[in-house]
Amino acid sequence: MTNYKAKKSNLKELLSKNSMDLDSLERNTNIPKSQLNDYLSKRVMNLNNAMTISKELNCQIEDLYVWTSDDE
Repeated sequence: MTNYKAKKSNLKELLSKNSMDLDSLERNTNIPKSQLNDYLSKRVMNLNNAMTISKELNCQIEDLYVWTSDDE
């Protein structure tokens, strides 16, 4: 069985694609900007926030990250 791990956030690219900034995402999701900033760089989102953000950005949860597998 293949295991996957989030390698890098795609949040910045998805925000740009949706013509949105962190202030708008914060306002629309009620997720604090400081936490969103963490998601831009190093922190993996919990499932609840990933679902909320993916719905706001009109994407799938798996689109929020570049993924790596143990097969690579």
